[in-house]
Amino acid sequence: MGLGLLTLSATLPSVTTSGAPNADNVTLNTSSMLQYQVILFFFSLYLVAFGQGGHKPCVQAFGADQFDAEHPVECKAKSSFFNWWYFSIAAGILLTLLILNYIQENLSWVLGFAIPAIVMAVGLLVFVLGTMTYRFSVKGDEESPFVRIGRVFILAIRNRKIASSAIATEESLKQFKFLDKALLAPDSTMEQGKVCSMREVEEAKAVLRLAPIWATCLIYAVVFAQTSTLFTKQGATMDRSITRGIEIPAATLQCFISFSILLFIPIYDRIVVPLARAFTGKPGGITTLQRIGTGIAVSAMAMVIAALVEMKRLQTAREHGLVDKPNVTVPMRVWWLVPQYSLCGLSDVLAIVGLQEFYYDQMPNELRSIGIALYLSILGVGSFLSSFLISVIETVTGKDGRDSWFADNLNRAHLDYFYWLLAALSALGLALYVYSARSYIYARRSTS
Repeated sequence: MGLGLLTLSATLPSVTTSGAPNADNVTLNTSSMLQYQVILFFFSLYLVAFGQGGHKPCVQAFGADQFDAEHPVECKAKSSFFNWWYFSIAAGILLTLLILNYIQENLSWVLGFAIPAIVMAVGLLVFVLGTMTYRFSVKGDEESPFVRIGRVFILAIRNRKIASSAIATEESLKQFKFLDKALLAPDSTMEQGKVCSMREVEEAKAVLRLAPIWATCLIYAVVFAQTSTLFTKQGATMDRSITRGIEIPAATLQCFISFSILLFIPIYDRIVVPLARAFTGKPGGITTLQRIGTGIAVSAMAMVIAALVEMKRLQTAREHGLVDKPNVTVPMRVWWLVPQYSLCGLSDVLAIVGLQEFYYDQMPNELRSIGIALYLSILGVGSFLSSFLISVIETVTGKDGRDSWFADNLNRAHLDYFYWLLAALSALGLALYVYSARSYIYARRSTS
């Protein structure tokens, strides 16, 4: 619906300016209708965002639910599902960057919006046609998982003054032992009998154990945000020509990430995982936490490479006297950026897919879509943190009329300093992540 309304909003100008009896009416009608067009346009965007909020977490969790985690073959297939899911996402992004952006910029915005609207309609039809073949999780009369987990925290707080020695040793779990007090009956006679089961306490601990992993992955999300922002600005100043008269648009440089993902996912899924599985015996070859940590390490390497390339770009600008000529292309080929884009793509294959699988697998069964939403929230919060960090650095380094690290003239800016800072923060974040991951206890043995 949102994409369909976007298509409609793009057609309105040609409709509203035709058939007016005089120039004044044309101006009046056009002004009035343009206002409605803007309202319709933003309503359509929010409708798309609303649909994404329901679609992204649920469809991925629903797809993974089609595999039986207790079946050895299907357990392996489920791990591959997350790989090929992200492969498909990368393929779609690549087609958008190469084809759809060209159509929107050079042919027609109406056609540029209509094509994805038609594709989504076909996708919806295919999804509905498969209804009879899906596996559905049949829920009994069990309480909502939110109620069960919330009761654990409430009872643990109410029983906080009860001595821990009152809990039998064999019942005490390894982490967050303060929640074990939810296993005890409250002192109040009115609340006698309100006791949580061991399973409910384990569920609450499983959710709480995810918090340190979520927090330590935020710096990775800050690095992730640079690929579509500062990397693009960096590339816009460089020589992007392929042949005479043909130049790569700066935004299209993100294709290198998609190419990297399309290259590395088959290699990882068909070569790395089987080899690692032969040594470890684990369905995914390595644990999801090991995969995520490796991805964070690769993202730190990408920032080091990005800083070195930016230093080279600044040096080239100085050598050719272009420091105060921001509109002149720096004589440095854009291919210098391919390594940092490629490393970011490899990092996505490891960390992004790993986070998807980890948060799906480690949440209680009824909260798996919430788990995928938690993974998405890492990227969302990371984008906000990136904006906040850039704003603070801009204010601090741009005092007294000095050029800040993010000056409009990139030849006087210092993106290299910012990349070095992100590399250092990534190293710190990786150390904190490893500390949290080493003490993490998997909720299910299939991923341990």
